[in-house]
Amino acid sequence: MNDLERIADRLDTLLDRVEGLLPPRPTGIDWQRSHAARWIHGASGGGLEPVPHTHPIRLDALQHIERQRDAADLNTRQFLAGLPANNVLLSGARGTGKSSLIKALLNEYATEGLRLIEVEPQYLVELPRIIAAVAQRPERFILFCDDLSFEADDPSYKALKAALDGSIAAPPENLLIYATSNRRHLLPEYFSENEQARMVDGEIHPGEAVEEKISLSERFGLWLSFQPFDQQRYLDICAAWIDGLQAPPAPPMSDWRADALRFALERGSRSGRVAWQFARHWVGSRGLV
Repeated sequence: MNDLERIADRLDTLLDRVEGLLPPRPTGIDWQRSHAARWIHGASGGGLEPVPHTHPIRLDALQHIERQRDAADLNTRQFLAGLPANNVLLSGARGTGKSSLIKALLNEYATEGLRLIEVEPQYLVELPRIIAAVAQRPERFILFCDDLSFEADDPSYKALKAALDGSIAAPPENLLIYATSNRRHLLPEYFSENEQARMVDGEIHPGEAVEEKISLSERFGLWLSFQPFDQQRYLDICAAWIDGLQAPPAPPMSDWRADALRFALERGSRSGRVAWQFARHWVGSRGLV
């Protein structure tokens, strides 16, 4: 074996090792069978990968967010009917049902042609490719970005602004963006930025840094705010989940109330997510007795 052949063998071995580390190439989506997909980024290019099992949550299972639920439901029905509809920003306290509401909308309207594409925030720079992949499809797509937030120099920030309302290209009529965030304006806010505010004819005008941060959230046509739950609402959600996780009859609240409050205290939160976790813990542990 000469030197050239040895080099070729070593290159083949190296390529085999590298290919084993790369994520699999995403396959095409059969949107008749798949109701949801996620955008997968890879060294050889990104693509859509089907999600075989979606979260089964339904709209009627969501507790104490009726106003937000009804507004998002109305906007989604407008979208499915081919009527004007808005991109949606769901912001507020963690664990209060923002992501669950979007998943429930998919389950409610998948049979009517609604489809969901989940995109991680760092891959929003690839929005033009994602949009192009579904722009000619007959289905109606929600592009779902969960826990969205940016730093000031994040390239995904500008990509999202352009996709919402800032590009010369018109957005596709079969796609809306639904995003969740714990930040109302999606960017960190600093006290020093308030010092840039100025007075003009007796009116307060925010500084450029604040204006820039507001400009992104303003491109969402529908804002839905989610507030923390008080103790009674937390217990109501616990009751609903416990009732749904075990066979009837439902146990009285007195059986689990103290445990539920202790569970929330240990986690420092009375959210819908904590209520779901407690219900699974309580019902599961009773099943072992």
